[in-house]
Amino acid sequence: MAKFMVTAVMATLWLSGCASVGLSNTEPRATAEAQPGTPRYRCDQGIAFTVRFTNDTAVVDAGQRGNEVLLRDAGGATPQQTVYSNSRMRAEFGLGTSGREAILRYASPPLAAHCVQE
Repeated sequence: MAKFMVTAVMATLWLSGCASVGLSNTEPRATAEAQPGTPRYRCDQGIAFTVRFTNDTAVVDAGQRGNEVLLRDAGGATPQQTVYSNSRMRAEFGLGTSGREAILRYASPPLAAHCVQE
């Protein structure tokens, strides 16, 4: 029963995240476009993404690489560092001396990309 509840909560969060950022399954986005006030990052391997933080979630829009709704995790060595993840991705924010760096870790295929906020 608990596994079903977790799945239902994840699906609800994913659907609410997609609706709130104007995504649809029939409308692919070629690039990660930033809305005013939305952080935009450039990463290794040509990855670019925007992220929107809401209620212990991070909605990552990486354009052709897809969109992910990540849930807040424990982690981070300092108070400015935050960690979000789901079964496909882990994102660490607030890294570097300025706090403007991030790391995206994709599960499959395995990939870690170092990113800097624009």
